[in-house]
Amino acid sequence: MKVRVKLHGVFRRGRFKEEIRDYPAGTRVVDVVRELGFSDQLLGTVIINDMHADIEQELKDGDCLMLLPLLDGG
Repeated sequence: MKVRVKLHGVFRRGRFKEEIRDYPAGTRVVDVVRELGFSDQLLGTVIINDMHADIEQELKDGDCLMLLPLLDGG
């Protein structure tokens, strides 16, 4: 299945801004996060098709997945 993956913030470093990627059926958001080498602790927000989503959510063909890192400040 094809999933559009959009990365934001530090997740883009050495990777890509937006890419259509192939995944097998049953792939979850957490599988994508681990494939891309992100720490689960750095992941702040997951959005699928413009809706907040859970890291355990299963992806479907044609989904648009956005991964945003945690923001911190002082």
